[in-house]
Amino acid sequence: MPKFAANLSLLFAERPYEERFAAAAQAGFSAVEVLFPYAEADATIAGLQANELELILINAPLPDAETGQLGMAATPGAEARFRGQMEDLLKTAQRLQPDLVHVMSGNGAGPEALETFVANLRWLADAAPWMRFTVEPLNPRDRPDYFMNSYDLAAEVLDRVAHDRVGLQYDTYHSALIEGDALDVWRRHRHRAFHVQIGNPPDRSEPAPGEVDFAGFFGELDDSGYDGWVSAEYVPSRRTEDTLGWMKA
Repeated sequence: MPKFAANLSLLFAERPYEERFAAAAQAGFSAVEVLFPYAEADATIAGLQANELELILINAPLPDAETGQLGMAATPGAEARFRGQMEDLLKTAQRLQPDLVHVMSGNGAGPEALETFVANLRWLADAAPWMRFTVEPLNPRDRPDYFMNSYDLAAEVLDRVAHDRVGLQYDTYHSALIEGDALDVWRRHRHRAFHVQIGNPPDRSEPAPGEVDFAGFFGELDDSGYDGWVSAEYVPSRRTEDTLGWMKA
């Protein structure tokens, strides 16, 4: 059986942020992820400690307020700004101690963006030898100009970076919207995966019968020897506790 975690940026959102940790623990989760916990670092630490929860992942860099992009790691000419953001990130990460940091590419396309992303990831891995990092393809329907927009591109980036602390963040929702068959994507790229997230396409709702065979997918996770976390990163269609039947089953 996979190890399930809760994304507290999306789950239990009907509660104030500081109450979501206790709600997750009461629902049976022993680990959580938070997308951008920087403004709530103190509340995050308190919630983790009070409920004996592990923080498995945060996002970096922060959304770019100037452009509205998610990240700038693949933006040529923005290397100095990226590295400045990463130095701030590492200070927060040293306090929060997440298992993984998702490095967001931002918008871009073409060889120069690829070279920039690879160089920035190499620099970051060398700058923080105590941390592990992930890259994640986002589907073009939700993020039409996002650089990291396919699993083949993620594979190329990871092969170019060639670092044992930089791996793939796989998501059933994004993989289904990008390529159509989420399980086929997993079978082709599972050897690169550091982290798994689940959401039901096409609306990113809770796991349910539909485009993705979640029971089969969880079985494949076990059979493949994947021992990382599987994070529920979905938008609940109703009160979060009422959407957790997939986990209990």
